Amino acid sequence: MQKSLNKNIYRSVLILSFVALNGFILYGASSVLAYLKTGADRNTMLHTEVKSEDVYLPSVNWSSLENPGREISNQELKSIEDNYLKSWYIKNIAYATNNPYGIEDFYTDSARVHIFETIKLNKKNLINIEVTTVSHNPKLEFYSEDGKLAVLTDNNVVEYQNTYLNKQLVLSETDTSAYKVVLLLEDGFWRIRHKVKIKNEAPKDSIISNPFAEVKNDEIFIEGKPFIIKGINYYPQEMAWDMFGENFNIDTIEKDFNLIKNANLNSIRIFIQYEYFGKEKVEASKLEKLKKVLDVAEKIDLKVVVTLFDFYGDYSLINWTLTHRHAEQIVTSFKNHKAILAWDIKNEPDLDFESRNKETVVAWLSEMIKQVKKFDPNHLITIGYSSPEAAVNLVDKVDFVSYHYYKNIENFEADLKILKSNTIGKPMVLQEFGLSSYSGIWNAFKGSEINQANYHKKMQEIFKKESLAFMSWGLYDFKSIPTSVVGRLPWRKSKQKYFGFIDKNGENKPSFLYISY
Repeated sequence: MQKSLNKNIYRSVLILSFVALNGFILYGASSVLAYLKTGADRNTMLHTEVKSEDVYLPSVNWSSLENPGREISNQELKSIEDNYLKSWYIKNIAYATNNPYGIEDFYTDSARVHIFETIKLNKKNLINIEVTTVSHNPKLEFYSEDGKLAVLTDNNVVEYQNTYLNKQLVLSETDTSAYKVVLLLEDGFWRIRHKVKIKNEAPKDSIISNPFAEVKNDEIFIEGKPFIIKGINYYPQEMAWDMFGENFNIDTIEKDFNLIKNANLNSIRIFIQYEYFGKEKVEASKLEKLKKVLDVAEKIDLKVVVTLFDFYGDYSLINWTLTHRHAEQIVTSFKNHKAILAWDIKNEPDLDFESRNKETVVAWLSEMIKQVKKFDPNHLITIGYSSPEAAVNLVDKVDFVSYHYYKNIENFEADLKILKSNTIGKPMVLQEFGLSSYSGIWNAFKGSEINQANYHKKMQEIFKKESLAFMSWGLYDFKSIPTSVVGRLPWRKSKQKYFGFIDKNGENKPSFLYISY
C-alpha cells in the first residue's frame, strides 16, 4: 500500500510540474505579446539596438503619402521611417569599420549579399569608406493591403563620402541621388529588400528671403545704406566665456550695450558654445536667454554677429547631421530677428586644419554654410579665421570675409593688401585684434596700458584712413580665464586677462580713448 501511495505521489508531482512548466511558457508568451502591443521598443528584445537618434539625424521630408495601396497610419509610417534611416546608419558604420554587425537586422537575405561582399573586398584592400547622408525626401509609392510591403522613392538624397586607403584619405565625394526602395515587414521589423539608384528629380527652389542686410560692390548695406562694422567682441566681465550660464544677467548686459553704443560702436560679436547649448538638442532656456540679448541689442540699435559652434572640434562625417540639427534649432528661431547682422559659422576653424585634416574641416564648413542659408536666407554669413592667410578659404561661399590679427602691427597693412587681392568682390572685417596690457613675468615685463593705448591709436588711424570694418578684442579685462579657453600655461592665461579697454575695477584704461574712430 505504501508503494502504491508513493507511486501516486510521484505521478502527481510529475503532472503538477508539467502543468506548471506549460503555465510558465504560456505566461512568457503572453507577456511578450502584451509587451509588443504596448508599443514598447522591440529593439530591446529581438532586434539589434541602434541608438541612431543620438548619432544620426538627417532631415526627412515626406513629399506624399498617397499610394494605390491602403492608407498608412502615422505609427506605421514612423516605424518605416525609423527602420529605413537605421538601415542607412548601420550600413554607413559597416563600411567605415568593415564590420557587418547589425546588417542582418535591417536588410533581407538577398539585399545583404552585396554589402557583405563590399565589406570583404574593402577589408582585404585596406579600404575604409566613411559615409553620411544629410537629407532624405521620401515619397510613399505603395503600401500593401496586408501591411507587409512598402515601396518608396527617396529623392535628393545628399551624400558625402570619404574614402581611406590604409587610414589615409584619398578621395572625398559629394553626390545627390535618388533611390527606389522596397521594404518588407519581417518579424515585426521593416527590412530593406531592394534599393537601387534611379534618376533624381531636381529640387524646387522654394526659399523666400527677406534680407536684413545685403552685400553690394564690396560693401555691406542695411536698409539701403552702407554699413561699416565698428564693433567689439563681447563677454560680460563677471561671465567670461559663460555669458548664458547660471549668472546670466540681462540688466548687466543692457548696461554694457549702452556703454558700447555710447563709445561710438555699432556692433558686437557673441559666442554660442555647441555643447553648452545642448548639442543636437538645444535647450529652450538657452534660446530664451539669447533672445533677451538680441532684443536688448535691437532696442539699443547694435548689430550682432552670432558665432556658432564655439569649442566644437569634431568634424567627422558621422556627426554632421547632429551639428545640422543644432544649427537648425538656433538659426530658425532667429531668422527674422532684426538685431542679427550675420551668422559666423565657427571661430578660428583653421586652427583645426592640421589635427582634423583640412579637407574634412573645409567640407564641414561648406556644408554648414548651405544648411544655415537654407534655415535663414535673411542674414549674412561669414567665418572667423585666425589669420589673413587662412581667410582665403571658401571666399566664394561667405558674404563677407572675417579674419583675426594678433601679429606685429607693422605688418598689418601689407598683409591686408595681400588679402584684398585674394578676396575681390567681398567686404572684409577685421573680426579680432588687440594687445594685452599684462606686464608681468610671463610677458617679459613688456606689456603696459600705455603700449596698449598706442597700439589701438595706430590701428584706429589705419581703419579711418582705409574705411575698414573692425571688431576689437574685447571690452573688459577678466579676473579669471577658464582653462578650457587657453589651457593651463601661465604665459597664455595671464596675457589673456588683460586685453580689455576697461580694467578689473571697472575703470577705463588709456586705450578706451581709441576704442573707435
